[in-house]
Amino acid sequence: MRKRSIAQAIEGTCNRFLHHFARHSFPSVVRVFFHRLRGVKIGRGVLIGLDVTIDDDGPQRIVIEDNVFLTAGCMLLTHQRDISKYKVGDWIGDMPFKVAGIRIKKGAHIGIGAIILPGVTIGKGAIVGAGAVVNKDVPDYCVAAGCPAKVIRRFEK
Repeated sequence: MRKRSIAQAIEGTCNRFLHHFARHSFPSVVRVFFHRLRGVKIGRGVLIGLDVTIDDDGPQRIVIEDNVFLTAGCMLLTHQRDISKYKVGDWIGDMPFKVAGIRIKKGAHIGIGAIILPGVTIGKGAIVGAGAVVNKDVPDYCVAAGCPAKVIRRFEK
């Protein structure tokens, strides 16, 4: 467990309260407002559904461009345990974190309950299906679905 200063603990507590308000406020513009206060970079015309979880550990690592839809129950995670060196007898809590940002490009749509993992970029106009777990980048104007998410359709210009 990492040590935190008093200032970091206070900042973290404020961030957590703002996140709670953002997840359950109505309408979407209020949710967007609270997430911006938390440090999430959010463009114009973004709609955020109820109960969307945007990582408490690194809201400043998330960029959501213009006209993006984040539907209800999505999760955007900027940190997760790195289990690449995990082995029998290890405790998962001793594994380090992989920390990386998320970028959701202009006009993308994230379906209900989708989970976006650290380091992922969702392309311009891309659609992520409901319940998808996205662990790799999604190209522009594609539909990605499944667990793990895979491109299942590409839109032509």
